[in-house]
Formats: sequence, structure tokens, C-alpha cells
Amino acid sequence: MTARSVDHRSFTLERELAAHPARVFRAWSDPEAKKRWAACDDLTTNTYFSLDFRPYGSEISRVVGPGGNVHLFQGQYLDIVPDERIIYAYDIHVDDVRLSASLVTVLFAPTPAGTRMTFIEQIALLDGHQDLEERIHGTGVLFERIERELAL
Repeated sequence: MTARSVDHRSFTLERELAAHPARVFRAWSDPEAKKRWAACDDLTTNTYFSLDFRPYGSEISRVVGPGGNVHLFQGQYLDIVPDERIIYAYDIHVDDVRLSASLVTVLFAPTPAGTRMTFIEQIALLDGHQDLEERIHGTGVLFERIERELAL
């Protein structure tokens, strides 16, 4: 039997983005935009994506990595204030293994140059399948993809 464990952690990342808060918020709320940037890298193939962006709506994303592993994101939106705040809960699976469960708050604040996006994640890392630095790195990659999306 596999040893079970839960490692509770949290982290905060901030990005200064050269776009108005409404435009940054739209990158999160528009299904086509979110589908473009939400995969971890360009080497994955998106096999399923749905986004019901409203309180108690859900998001599901299934991608296949270059090695054939299936990555599944399942989330539920808890609170949405347009152009200001998104709060959601989600879990991540790779193949049939749940890696983590999280609560995330994303804040959008206007700045003279655009938007300060603040991302706060409270995470339960499950059974030693992933570590915090791996998650922070992956989130940073996603933010680079958001920046590319905003440049379109």
C-alpha cells in the first residue's frame, strides 16, 4: 500500500502586465483565450477543454504530454468580481494519480503601466507526488503564456 501524506503549503506570485485589468481578466474568463494559454507548454496536446466562467461554474482541461501522460485539471469557480478578483478551487491528476488540491485567489489591480496580477495559492500536495518548487515553476510558465496571450 502507498504511504499517504498531505503537505500544506502556500505561495504568492505577482506579475506586472502591460494591459488594462479588464483585458487581463478577459484572458482568464474567455474560453478561447484561456484554452490557448492554460496548457503548461507548447509540447502538450489539448484533448478536452470546457470553461463555465461564473460562480459555481467549472473548468476542465485535459492535455496529453509528449510522453503520453494525461494531465487533468478540474476546477470550480467560487467567487468572481469582474476585472478585480477570481477565487477558484481545483485539483490536478496525472494519469490516475491526484497530485494536489488547491484554493487560488487571483487579484487584478490597475497600475500606471497596466495591471498588477497577484496569484495566491493554498495547496495540499498529496502523497509526495509533487513538490512546491515544481508547482511554482509551472505557474510561472503559465504566466509567461498569459503575457504572450496579451500580446496578441
